[in-house]
Order: sequence, then C-alpha cells, then structure tokens
Amino acid sequence: MRKPHFKRQEWHRYKKLGDKWRKARGKTSKRRRYEARKPAMPSIGYGSPRINRGLHPSGYQDVLISNLMELDNLDPENQAGRISSTIGKRKKEIMLQRAKELGIKILNKGI
Repeated sequence: MRKPHFKRQEWHRYKKLGDKWRKARGKTSKRRRYEARKPAMPSIGYGSPRINRGLHPSGYQDVLISNLMELDNLDPENQAGRISSTIGKRKKEIMLQRAKELGIKILNKGI
C-alpha cells in the first residue's frame, strides 16, 4: 500500500514554502484541528511494517561500498550494494565485474 505524499499547509499559495512537510502550528489552523475536507496530516498509522523499514524498494538492504573487501562481505540474499561516489570509473568497472561473479545486486550501476 502506498502512503500519501503529505504537503505543507498552503504550499499551493506561496511558492517559497515548497511542498515539503511542515507541521501546522497555527492557533486557528483548520488542518491542525483535523477539520473535514482538509488534507490528511502524517500520523503513526501511516508507518510501514517494522520488517520493511529502511529497505530499498527492491526489498534489499542498501549497503554503501567503497572498496572490494566490503563487496566480498555482502550477503547476496538480502543485501544490495551501492558503490560510493568517490570511486572512479576504472575501479567501478572492476567492482561491477566482481559483483557479477559473486551474484550481488548493485543499485547504481550507471554504465
């Protein structure tokens, strides 16, 4: 089940507010008082199940990798690697080759 995207109060009225969530704190705010026909506010009921929390949408645990030794320590069953942005193209190609041999999913192949 997908969660709604909660937008800030009056995000449509003032561009400078953006649509990132901020709690409504106004004394007479209709949204804060949960009045009818006002958009929903985030609450504990919208949380995801504990076993799914923090996982990549693919279902794997996202692990940052910065060298080959870290790649060898990954569990291909439930962990997927994300190669650090500080790794150059030559070493990234070597890491991708090694990951293929080990059967490890890489989330940011980019090649």
